[in-house]
Amino acid sequence: MTQTAEARCESIIGLEIHVQLATRTKMFCGCALVYGAEPNTHVCPVCLGLPGSLPVINERAVELAIRAGLALNCRISEETRWDRKSYNYPDLPKNYQISQYDLPIAFDGVVEFEVSEVHRRIRIRRAHLEEDAGKNTHDLPGRTLVDLNRAGTPLLEIVTEPDFRSAAEVREFAVQLQRIVRYLGVSEANMQQGQMRFEPNINLRIAEGDRVAVTPIVEVKNLNSFRALHDAVEFELADQLRRWREDGRTLRPGNKSNRGWDDLRGVTVPQREKEEADDYRYFPDPDLTPLPIARERVERMREEMPELPIPRTARFVAEYKLPPRDAPALADDRASADLLDQAKDLGGEPSILGRHFLSFWLMHANARETTIAGLGVSGERIAELAKLQHDGAVNATAAAQIAEAMLTDEAPPRTLAERLGLLQTRDSSAIAGWVEQALAANAQAVHDARENPKKLAAARGFLVGQVMKLSGGKADPRIVGELLDARLRRPE
Repeated sequence: MTQTAEARCESIIGLEIHVQLATRTKMFCGCALVYGAEPNTHVCPVCLGLPGSLPVINERAVELAIRAGLALNCRISEETRWDRKSYNYPDLPKNYQISQYDLPIAFDGVVEFEVSEVHRRIRIRRAHLEEDAGKNTHDLPGRTLVDLNRAGTPLLEIVTEPDFRSAAEVREFAVQLQRIVRYLGVSEANMQQGQMRFEPNINLRIAEGDRVAVTPIVEVKNLNSFRALHDAVEFELADQLRRWREDGRTLRPGNKSNRGWDDLRGVTVPQREKEEADDYRYFPDPDLTPLPIARERVERMREEMPELPIPRTARFVAEYKLPPRDAPALADDRASADLLDQAKDLGGEPSILGRHFLSFWLMHANARETTIAGLGVSGERIAELAKLQHDGAVNATAAAQIAEAMLTDEAPPRTLAERLGLLQTRDSSAIAGWVEQALAANAQAVHDARENPKKLAAARGFLVGQVMKLSGGKADPRIVGELLDARLRRPE
C-alpha cells in the first residue's frame, strides 16, 4: 500500500506469461521451428489454415506443459480440451487460435520466492497450451507483410492471480520463472527471440477519505525484457492514479484496455479496448478430441522431477557456503549443479568445492563460452583437487594452477601438482628452519608480535608471509602458523 497526501493506493497486479515450448516442430503439424528463417518457408496446409487440413497434437509439447505445471506446484487436469478462440487478424490465417479455455492442462499452483528478504507467495491460476500466431512486419511504407513461420508454435500461457503488489515483485517472479523453465528444458526462454513474453494486468485500489475506488484494468502487451516489465508496471501504477484524478473512471465491465510500452519515451501508450471472453466466441475444436492425462503418468513425472533452482540455490548457500547473490550462477545450470553435487559425494570438501566452482572453474567456463559441465572435467577429478587442498597438499593458488592444467591434461591432479612443483611442504623441520630465518630477519615484527597487542595480528600476518616467501610458497600455511605461534610464545 502506497500513500500520498490525499489517497492511499494498493497495487493490484496479475501477470500473463507466454512461454514458447522447446519442441522441434509446431503444436499441431510437423513444420520445423527455425528462428530467423526466410519468411513463410516453414508452413504447411495445417498452419496456413487451408480447407481439409487436420491438426495432430504434438505429444512433446504436452509433456513439457505437464513438467512446467508440476514445477509450479499446479494440479494437473485428468482431461483437457481444445477450444477455438476466434478473432480476425492478418497473422491468424484460420481466423481462430487453438487454445484451452475452461479445461486448462494445469491449474491451482503457487510459486514462492524472496524479494528484498521478504517472502512472497504468488498463486498460479492456470497454465494452458495454445498455438502462436504469425508475425506482421511493417518495414515497407504503407504495407504490412505477414510471416507465418511462427504460426502454430507451441506456447504455454501461464496466468497468475493478482497477488503482486510492486514492480519489483513482478520482475523477480519473472526472473524465477525463467530460471525454472530453462532448468527443466521446458523452454529456452530467450526473450530477444520472443520465446518468453510478459503481459501484466494492472490496476489500483484507491482509498480517499470514506471513498474507495478501483481503477480500470490495463494490460500491457508483449513485454520482452525484465527491465521493460518492471518499468512498464512502475509507470502504469503511477499514471493510473493521475488518470483517475483526471477522469474518475473506475472498473466496470467493458472498460479494460490494452496498452503498449514505448521504451524510448518510458511510457505506456493506448492500443485498443480489451476483448472479454465472450468476444472470442470460444467453442470446442471439432477436429481435436479431448486429451486424457493418466494419473500414473503424472505421478511418474512428479517422481522424476529434479530439485528445482529456488530450493537448490538455498541449499547451495547453506551446504557449500556460497554467497546468496552468487549461488544462482551455479544452481541455474542443471548439469553444472549436478557436477558440484557429484564432486561432493565423491569426497570433495563442500566449502572448498564451492570456492573452486565460483572462482576458477566458472572463470574457465566463461572464457570458453560454455558451462562448468561443458569443460569436460569429471566430478572425480574435481573432487580430488578439492581434497588435495583440504588435506594441505596444495594451497588455493596452486589449486587454480592445477585446475588450468586439468583442462588439457588427463593426468590425476596430484600427478599434475608434482609435475608443476606445487605440492606443499609439510616437513616440520624444514618449515621450522624457514621460521627461524624469518624471525632473525624481521626483529621489529617479532617485537610487535610479542610486545604490542594492537599490532599482533598485522605483525603475525607479515611474518607468515615472510616464511611463505622463503619456502617459495610451498610451506603448509597451517604448519607455518602453528610453528610461528609456538616460537613467538617462547621467551628469548
